[in-house]
Amino acid sequence: MKNRLLNLHHNPFFGLVLIVITLTALPWMVGLVGPSWVRLLDFALLYIMLALGLNIVVGYAGLLDLGYVAFYAVGAYLYALLASPQFGLHWPLLAILPLGAIAACLFGVLLGTPTLKLRGDYLAVVTLGFGEIIRIFLTNLSRPINITNGPQGIDLIDPLKIGGFSLSQNLTIGSFEIPGLHIVYYTFLLLAIMIVLISVRLQNSRIGRAWVALREDEVAATAMGINTRNIKLLAFAMGASFGGVAGGLFAGLQGFIAPEIFGLKESIDILCMVVLGGMGHIPGVILGALLITIAPEIMRNIAVPVQNELFGRVVVDPENLRMLLFALALILIMRWRPEGLWPSRTRRRELHAKPNDMQHENSELVDAERHHE
Repeated sequence: MKNRLLNLHHNPFFGLVLIVITLTALPWMVGLVGPSWVRLLDFALLYIMLALGLNIVVGYAGLLDLGYVAFYAVGAYLYALLASPQFGLHWPLLAILPLGAIAACLFGVLLGTPTLKLRGDYLAVVTLGFGEIIRIFLTNLSRPINITNGPQGIDLIDPLKIGGFSLSQNLTIGSFEIPGLHIVYYTFLLLAIMIVLISVRLQNSRIGRAWVALREDEVAATAMGINTRNIKLLAFAMGASFGGVAGGLFAGLQGFIAPEIFGLKESIDILCMVVLGGMGHIPGVILGALLITIAPEIMRNIAVPVQNELFGRVVVDPENLRMLLFALALILIMRWRPEGLWPSRTRRRELHAKPNDMQHENSELVDAERHHE
């Protein structure tokens, strides 16, 4: 019996079943605390999609992008314009999401084209400017023809619907009722899993290896025959398409969007998810997105009770204390684990291996090659 349990524990299928059961039951367990936490899970899945998209640009290709929120905004505004009273259009979700991905992809190429010869800080400044241009453009696109409704934003956006059924309304099956927030969670989870599978396939593909070569040494990659121009554009376009999908889902979930939602802080938050979790490592990026989305809200909720218990009153505003603790945690993590909380083995070895260890690995590699010859 003991041997059977051990074999079951080491069976990959058993681990997959356990993950599926956990993800399925998660909104029901979190819902016991309150529906607001289930909504927070929905937003966490959105940020996972965004972080995985930025991970292609920053983690795989090594291109520092500080304007990634622009693609998020493109997807959100496209959904809002095609599914709201703004133009009197009410297109279905399944028609808008692919269009949002394509539109964001085109904007990714538009961003990537003038930055092909830029690296490092210069690339970061240009992408930062691109994100601000998109935000300002959306803010001022209300005259002479009102398209985006300017800084007031667009409201009364249609909720997410599939086949006439709104995902935000409860679903009754016999005597069992599934809350709308849970249905949204399962929909977002399915899309997030699809993006994860695409990212895994890209990472292990010829294109993924070309991105890694570009990240490690662009000159060497060019010398090896890699078309760095096309590879860079593909990274920007592919990462942007994920942001476009997440933006459309956000607009349908929120029901209202405005230009200030898509500011620089949002780009920095998404970048922090990638860096904190572990650049280029999909499980690490997912972990970073979950922590940065959920941990600050936990801090906000415990700030008031703890201060009342210690001081008898609220000394520091919960919002300020939340950001202070969050920033302190980021500083400590980057100081002691610069590779991220869950990095890939390669990145961990690069940042923590001693010179003697690297020489030993190189000598072993040379000996193995000689033995093979």
